[in-house]
Amino acid sequence: MPLSVISKAQIKSIRALQQKKHRYEQGCFVVEGEKLVLELLSLHGGRGVQCLKLVMTEDFAQAHENLWSRCESVWLATAEQLAQMGQLQSNRGALAVVAMPKPDPLICQPDNWTLVLDCINDPGNLGTILRVADWFGIEQVVCSANTVDVFNPKVVAAAKGSLLRVMPHVRDLPELLSQWQGQLPILGAVLDGESVHDLPVLQGGVLVMGNESHGISSAVAALIDRPVTIPSYGGGAESLNVAMATGILCDNLRRLSCSAK
Repeated sequence: MPLSVISKAQIKSIRALQQKKHRYEQGCFVVEGEKLVLELLSLHGGRGVQCLKLVMTEDFAQAHENLWSRCESVWLATAEQLAQMGQLQSNRGALAVVAMPKPDPLICQPDNWTLVLDCINDPGNLGTILRVADWFGIEQVVCSANTVDVFNPKVVAAAKGSLLRVMPHVRDLPELLSQWQGQLPILGAVLDGESVHDLPVLQGGVLVMGNESHGISSAVAALIDRPVTIPSYGGGAESLNVAMATGILCDNLRRLSCSAK
């Protein structure tokens, strides 16, 4: 299959996707780097994942023709051109433009866990949290409208491919949690709550994680029926990073879920 070299106009169009405005106008985002693009191509057509454009070096094209030959719009580029279009300082593999997938319907699920994120500002934290959710099999993640854009390039990079499997919803959190209240436990991570190690067996529910600096907002905190914390063992740290805390809490909640079965 003969391949064309990418044009200056296409480079400009793809580079524009670094900005949120253009991502949502075009309904797509960028995945870059050999490893992430290979994972994307292996999922192409499944789980709602659709690769719209693929730009790659000649070495990548020769090594992975069995994967990219299924894509409709494919161009060759130099490593320097790939770096111009994305955020990676060095990209000797490939870059893909991906259609924004639609998340599965949001449901109240008392027999599984839903992760709710209240104003997570740092893209690295959000990407890592999505990776944590993927690791622990938590497929339903809900973000507040003031959480950083899930398709931000730094979120995509930090998620390491998990964004292709865990697609967050964006909702008004007080409205959503008020609808679910009484139907399942709503846990919230705070500094002065009940120790996560003392929780009873729980089959599922909601875990709310708050903003890096200010924690859970007052409107959301009012709907939490079980504040929980990770106990400190005498160290001097003021708090834990929100992504790290999410991992520790999810591990404990999954352990409780397994005990319930």
